[in-house]
Amino acid sequence: MATQAKSSRRSKARPKTIKLDIACGQNKQEGFTGVDVAPTSQADVIHDLTQFPWPFEENSVEEAFCSHYVEHTPDLIGFMNELWRIMAPGAQVRIVHPHSRSDRAFQDPTHVRFIPETGWAYFARDWREANKLDHYPIICDFGIVNMFYSGWNPPWESRSEAARQFALTHYWNVALDVVVDLQARK
Repeated sequence: MATQAKSSRRSKARPKTIKLDIACGQNKQEGFTGVDVAPTSQADVIHDLTQFPWPFEENSVEEAFCSHYVEHTPDLIGFMNELWRIMAPGAQVRIVHPHSRSDRAFQDPTHVRFIPETGWAYFARDWREANKLDHYPIICDFGIVNMFYSGWNPPWESRSEAARQFALTHYWNVALDVVVDLQARK
């Protein structure tokens, strides 16, 4: 009887996975499917990323890239929850945004937020629980795999790593961008 029941179960087919360039604009990553709201972009999929759900199946994205969009989205929590929904378990996303102490974070009038590096911790379930913030409307669970700075303003590009680290916490306009690699935990 157990054998019969086992053989009659339907196996749920895993969706085809893709690499997704989120808000690709005119700079879509090679080998990625681009999604953007602008019909003049290099996007393969035209979609307003502020509208949920996105037109991708749950667990269908094996890798994602998002450069200079998260500072524009009016709903970062909704964005991260939706990104997590479409990411396959263990999949990674690289997010690039202006350093919060850089003029780049402030110069664009369409930016709606400035993101300090420590803000990414909120998207990890264990961190929210440890800090008694599990009442937040965040359902996603991303682990921080790697975080680094991209682009150093002179004179910081030629300084030692210790000098850069000190400068990052004490001065403005040291680093241009933050690059964070997150892994979907499910």
